[in-house]
Amino acid sequence: MAKKKQYLAPSEVADLLMVSPVTVRQWAQKGLLKALNTPGGHRRFTWREVENFAKQRGLTLLPPQHDSLRILVVDDDPQLRTYFKELLSNIAEDVITEVAEDGFEAGRLVQSFQPNVVLLDLMMPGVNGFSVCKQLKEDPGTRSIKIIAMTGYYTQENVDRIKLAGAEDCLRKPIEHAKLLSAIGINISRS
Repeated sequence: MAKKKQYLAPSEVADLLMVSPVTVRQWAQKGLLKALNTPGGHRRFTWREVENFAKQRGLTLLPPQHDSLRILVVDDDPQLRTYFKELLSNIAEDVITEVAEDGFEAGRLVQSFQPNVVLLDLMMPGVNGFSVCKQLKEDPGTRSIKIIAMTGYYTQENVDRIKLAGAEDCLRKPIEHAKLLSAIGINISRS
């Protein structure tokens, strides 16, 4: 894995930060993420720079000790939970998926499972997705978790509200596989 290398290529940094290589290159071009240039004109990044960049911006950095992307699916629909767990677990060997049926169970699992990504239904009984997202983003220990909201009640108001609470994206149910994987940061070609 890339953790043993002294210098990381843009694609390796992209995998660690769960973004596309194009995003990493744009950050480097803007001077947001310091890069070294090889004699051949390729960008390389040091671990220290990538870690500092992620920490300063509250981005999720897959920890070196984890070879797996950890995804928590929070939805009150049991069929949808099962579907997402099977889909994500079969996409790549390095994806581990857990499920929670409501906001209360999600809070417990966030502490024990320590996900990198939370797929969060907005409309659940008890604690809704808006509250869960807000609580995760307000806590320094969980604010770097990438939150992807999903809803069958897709309106601009709901999208704006969940993004204001800290979610990176809001997807309309039923969710297209490609959009889901792209939002999570899973590159199908690497699996």
